[in-house]
Amino acid sequence: MQLKEYFSKEGRGKQKEMAEFLDVSISYMSQMVAGSTAISEERCVLIEKFTGGKVSRKDLRPDNWAAIWPELLESESA
Repeated sequence: MQLKEYFSKEGRGKQKEMAEFLDVSISYMSQMVAGSTAISEERCVLIEKFTGGKVSRKDLRPDNWAAIWPELLESESA
């Protein structure tokens, strides 16, 4: 699930909560949601934790998640 979809289901208050959790401004959070700024690897992990896995690292970095987190490949094949 993408961040935009997550917030449309969870409500706008969650976006502010996540921004505070990530220690970023609400405007930077909006840029991440819109896809106009890249989300760091560290923040991908934090977002996955914040959302309880609803938004995964794979969702946030679809082009290179396997190179960044090869352990996720191993868990898929198990």
